[in-house]
Amino acid sequence: MSFKDNIDKNQLPKHIAIIMDGNGRWAKKQGNARIFGHKNAIKAVRDVCEGCAELGVGYLTLYAFSTENWNRPKMEVMALMDLLVSTINTETETLIKNNIRLNAIGRLADLPEKVGANLREAIEKTKNNTGMTLTLALSYSSKVEITEAVRRIAADVEAGKLKPENIDNVLIDSFLYTSDMPDPDLLIRTSGELRISNFMLWQLAYAELYFTPTFWPDFDKEELYKAIADYQQRERRFGMTSEQLS
Repeated sequence: MSFKDNIDKNQLPKHIAIIMDGNGRWAKKQGNARIFGHKNAIKAVRDVCEGCAELGVGYLTLYAFSTENWNRPKMEVMALMDLLVSTINTETETLIKNNIRLNAIGRLADLPEKVGANLREAIEKTKNNTGMTLTLALSYSSKVEITEAVRRIAADVEAGKLKPENIDNVLIDSFLYTSDMPDPDLLIRTSGELRISNFMLWQLAYAELYFTPTFWPDFDKEELYKAIADYQQRERRFGMTSEQLS
């Protein structure tokens, strides 16, 4: 029996965010270089995208590369960028076939030009797809995202376009990278690490957190279904009491 059999399609998370962790450790356990783990992670990405799209999840965001990841060994970063280019090139047609729209958030200008060009081309090719939105968080830092939003809001106040008393949660949402999507309902982190790692700090305020010891290259559709089934057992109160919800 699959965990999929326990999923109520009427109570799916609208937005799932995933911190894909454990590629290097997965490779090391097998006596291989870290990049071997990154290469084998592509199947997990494909499985999760297909699984979410088949269920009817509207938004999937994958934490693919953080601003801190630039500090990794240069050879690993270069290999990751090359892998990103090749993956975008090979998977774009699959996205189109499955009616998935590609999106990206983060400091995209920091990416090498070849990566940026391939990414922009794939986003353009899939922009009219009406199914799930797949967002890649690349060169992403939530603290940078919030800092940039605050600067832009401050500039609007200084220019007289905005009054300080009109700044609220909704307005701040509109200045974030994620302004065109709902906040995540479920955050999944693989590899057994129990932290958020500077990912969507504002947007995850009321998300359900799911941590699994499974390394990302081993995360498949069944692992996804398990996480969603667990999510559906949670009582989401948003500050209220159980009695208020019943």
